[in-house]
Amino acid sequence: MNHLSAQLSPYRMFTRSEWAKLRADTPLTLSAEEVEELRGVNDRINLDEVIAIYLPLSRLLNLYVAASQDLFKVTQKFLGGNNHKVPYIIGVAGSVAGGKSTTARILRGLLARWPNHPKVSLLPTDGFLLPNAVLEREGLMNRKGFPESYDLPVLLRFLSDIKAGKRDVRAPVYSHLTYDIEPGKHITVDQPDILIVEGLNVLQTGRPPRDGKAIPYVSDYFDFSIFIDADENDLRTWYVNRFFSFRETAFADPKSYFHRYSKLTDVETRETATRIWETVNLVNLRENVLPTRQRADLILRKSADHLVSTVHLRKI
Repeated sequence: MNHLSAQLSPYRMFTRSEWAKLRADTPLTLSAEEVEELRGVNDRINLDEVIAIYLPLSRLLNLYVAASQDLFKVTQKFLGGNNHKVPYIIGVAGSVAGGKSTTARILRGLLARWPNHPKVSLLPTDGFLLPNAVLEREGLMNRKGFPESYDLPVLLRFLSDIKAGKRDVRAPVYSHLTYDIEPGKHITVDQPDILIVEGLNVLQTGRPPRDGKAIPYVSDYFDFSIFIDADENDLRTWYVNRFFSFRETAFADPKSYFHRYSKLTDVETRETATRIWETVNLVNLRENVLPTRQRADLILRKSADHLVSTVHLRKI
């Protein structure tokens, strides 16, 4: 990036070492064992990555949350009310196999140990996918993970209830074993200080309506958003490698929706994973996920080793 481009960019770019210095005196509150438990399949995050990337980020978010809480108190004083607190919502977006879930879990672990907001909840948006029966009826099974495969009204109602301060707001649960919504199961989110919402298309928007009526988007409820970014070739490699790992673990379970893949040879596994990546995930990445990158407040750019190489923070 040349000097003029850097000036015109809405982001300020930090190298890994520059960003790491912004940790200041933020204490490390996760152990190596805890990081190991939180990381996803084939994700190489370790304690050094947490120290260099996620401690500075947790410090920044803590400052933002504190400022938001102070603003809420000032507003309440002005209005003369004593209403409920408003949860601070953080969105985490990015491609399949990019490390969204790991990032969300690490942030939850770190933020929950700051003294001014100990209650941090995590919501994967997989639970808001339409059930397989509906997707099959609508001819959308091959579009699973695309914006049209989600029950958007239910997700928006959930986020609206959270922002409104409602107690015990319930969200559906998705099973990665059966590859479907679990009937009768739910998670409950009860007035958190912070809610982290993680998903492929959480920064997605649409065309504005011609009649001028407001259409809410998931990102309208976010106070801060993060995009996990990487080259397409690296994402494909990570996806294929993860597929191999799943063949030996999750797919081996007879109850798994993908159990048929557990008997594939190495050549068949690579061909199958590559085909799924190219016909489904890459299409979704290019059409829906990647175009939302510039809407994020912060972009974590990963290199081929799965570690963050640069951080891009929106200037205002």
